[in-house]
Amino acid sequence: MNYILETSRCRMREMQPGDGPVFYELNLDPEVIRYTGDQPFESVEAATDFLKNYDAYRKYGMGRWVVEQKDDGRILGWCGLKYLADEQEVDIGYRFFRRYWGQGFATETARCCIGYGFDVLRLPRIIGRSAVANLPSVRVLEKCGLKFEKFSNLFGEDTVQHAITVAEFSALRKMLQE
Repeated sequence: MNYILETSRCRMREMQPGDGPVFYELNLDPEVIRYTGDQPFESVEAATDFLKNYDAYRKYGMGRWVVEQKDDGRILGWCGLKYLADEQEVDIGYRFFRRYWGQGFATETARCCIGYGFDVLRLPRIIGRSAVANLPSVRVLEKCGLKFEKFSNLFGEDTVQHAITVAEFSALRKMLQE
């Protein structure tokens, strides 16, 4: 398996069509997709087809990556960077099975992805968006060093956008190492 990123507890890799059953299950939980604007996949085959056609890695050199737990290879969800062509921005996003919420996986993997975005992809800034009502997701963005930028509305939800620059992330990284 070709892993792209690694944290102390997780490894991240590109999504593959064989992950279809897992992603079908992930999006079946209404709480998991509550604030995303996404609908559940209609079938395992629909999830598999989505993954077969997912071309962000080829087009942009980044995307949403499968998050696996290191010790047993169990898939926890996904995390990664997404190029938003309409806004010409890069967004950090994450989605985990509910049984892994509150254990720090989103913050851990999002920080790793943000570091990759700045260190490897040489991005000048990264944004993160969340429904205003999704306080745990907003908190993850804040723990990753993103600062409030603006309110907006996406998918019929009141949302908040945070952002971080490469300089701000470098300062945060230095502070976390002290």
